[in-house]
Amino acid sequence: MKRIILCLIAAMLLLPGYSEAANKQLEKARKKELNQKLKEYKKGKWEIMGSHTLDFALAKHFDRLNTLGDDAHEVEGISTKTKSKNTGKQAAINNAVVTYAQEAGSTLQGRVVSDMNANGADPSGEFDNFYAAYERLVEKEIRGEMEPSYSIIRTNPDGTYEIRTYFIITESAASKARMRALEEALKNSEAAQKYGAKITEFVKQGFE
Repeated sequence: MKRIILCLIAAMLLLPGYSEAANKQLEKARKKELNQKLKEYKKGKWEIMGSHTLDFALAKHFDRLNTLGDDAHEVEGISTKTKSKNTGKQAAINNAVVTYAQEAGSTLQGRVVSDMNANGADPSGEFDNFYAAYERLVEKEIRGEMEPSYSIIRTNPDGTYEIRTYFIITESAASKARMRALEEALKNSEAAQKYGAKITEFVKQGFE
């Protein structure tokens, strides 16, 4: 029965009329999401940094996200209080790199701990240095894969600036960066080397 239902759904998707209606519905949803984000920014008194308008920058960002699909990973970098716009933007970029590395590290740690506990092993303690090294190396490797998509800025009551910079990282490139970091981190961890194949599998999974 399940197979019949799947075949019917597949047949419906092949119908020109159904496909066209689905595309229109998707496009409508995209425009709605874009407009909501624009309203959110304007209400928060955010302005775009650079020569383009906020509308153009955001539309371009969303278009790339849609084009890349599942291969896209969005990262936000934040700088809360800086006196210089350039310094603030660089701080936001650094924050995005660190945020990604921490997310990668915590994701890997969660999977390792869960898997080891399920098999009656306790990896706490002996893996701590490995996690720290992996996270530090991901930060180093992922930096070259991160290009700012757009940055927004607003002025705080005390005259300092708050800046947010957004990135779109392709998972295909990020996966290679994480693997380079893993290979280096494993060299100095005998404990992690025992489970090298399993850990490699977890790293390849990314943030799924």
